[in-house]
Amino acid sequence: MRRRKSTEDFFQRLRKIHRELGIPDEYIDAPRLPLCVEPGLLIDTEPDYYQRPQKLVPAAHEAWLAMRGAARRDGVELLLISAFRGIDYQRDLIRRHLEAGRQLDDILRVIAAPGFSEHHTGRALDLASSECIDLEERFEKTIAFQWLERESCEFGFTLSYPRHNPFGIAYEPWHWCFHDQD
Repeated sequence: MRRRKSTEDFFQRLRKIHRELGIPDEYIDAPRLPLCVEPGLLIDTEPDYYQRPQKLVPAAHEAWLAMRGAARRDGVELLLISAFRGIDYQRDLIRRHLEAGRQLDDILRVIAAPGFSEHHTGRALDLASSECIDLEERFEKTIAFQWLERESCEFGFTLSYPRHNPFGIAYEPWHWCFHDQD
């Protein structure tokens, strides 16, 4: 009974946030993306490239450290740009884009709606290298991206939004998500 109530509360909260942003109810009722719930436990990682604090779930953090270490041993630099983002952060991010005059449909092609971002899970990383610090498609031309394509699955990470992905999200060669290897 308690679990059902908290699930209902969660969906009511999401609907309220979506309505504030002008996101249609269909985004929750018939989602393109899987629902992403915030974890109960997050741990601090190293600060990101911009010296902002970041968090991940413990298993993703261990896998990130192992992957980054292996990349270093291979002479490849991986820079952390972003990790966990909560639902409220996602709401504020979309709100800023709306206030800047961008259309909601355009925003939702590059930013998942609150409740549907893999960053909510504490398992997603946005990565860069000194070859390409910005989160742009040209990251795919870097040695770091080529290394990730070959080696990331060894550490449980996959590219979430390849070209022509079924979610309708723009191609993001910098966005990698950890999946338990059990």
